[in-house]
Amino acid sequence: MQTNQIDITAFGPEHLEAAVRLSRQAGWPHRPEDWQMALTLSEGVVAIEDARVVGTVLVTPYKADCATINMVIVDEAMRGRGLGRMLMDAALRIAGDRPLRLVATAEGLPLYEKLGFRETGRVLQHQGVVGDVAAPLGIEAATAADIGAIAALDRRAFGADREGLIAYLAKVGEFAVRRRDGRISGCAAIRPFGRGEVIGPVVAADLDDAKALVAHFIAARPGRFLRLDTTADTDLAPWLAEQGLAHVGGGIAMMKPPIHRAADRAANIFALANQAFG
Repeated sequence: MQTNQIDITAFGPEHLEAAVRLSRQAGWPHRPEDWQMALTLSEGVVAIEDARVVGTVLVTPYKADCATINMVIVDEAMRGRGLGRMLMDAALRIAGDRPLRLVATAEGLPLYEKLGFRETGRVLQHQGVVGDVAAPLGIEAATAADIGAIAALDRRAFGADREGLIAYLAKVGEFAVRRRDGRISGCAAIRPFGRGEVIGPVVAADLDDAKALVAHFIAARPGRFLRLDTTADTDLAPWLAEQGLAHVGGGIAMMKPPIHRAADRAANIFALANQAFG
């Protein structure tokens, strides 16, 4: 069967409308604004056949520390033609020497393993409409003066400098913080996303503080659709389900190369910014 040439070109704002179409085809909830955020923070490519975008991939760099590969989508009519590998090869070139992270679907897992990625955990997506939840004590809204300290705490927990992401989240959403002894010991963000809002990242010293940070936001939003992406090893998932945020899927966290960091008792990631950004 004759196939047309596929061109790989830089992902620009002119491709956003087509990217939204592809994500809707894949069943993803991303709005144009969500794609715009991803593109603003990232560099990527699109695959084009007959002037039509048939594939996307983005690489979100966190300075020289690491990068996440995300928004990997292949038009369903193009499956089986090696397009996923072409997109990933382009992403690897963009990322350069940075350590890499991504969240894989079961379908994408074999390709990522061939490219040297290794599983490091399981991501659990929770979402739903929450009823009345009591507001916790000791959690307060962050101020503009807190953003630097929030970025530093996030860097300590995540293992990479996400200053640009934190600044963007502060612009489009809001942060809440836990303070102890005059210092920020925990933080969480919420922003519009998809069908409603997404909570994350959530950084805390322990599970109780993580629950309080999440509860601060859901208590203020009864009847609103909320989403949160956690990982199995945090033990946050059972509590989220009790609050009405059902487990609806997730993915496989992967790294290249796999990096095992010593646990930091004072700063742990309990929820991702989302699956794209880690």
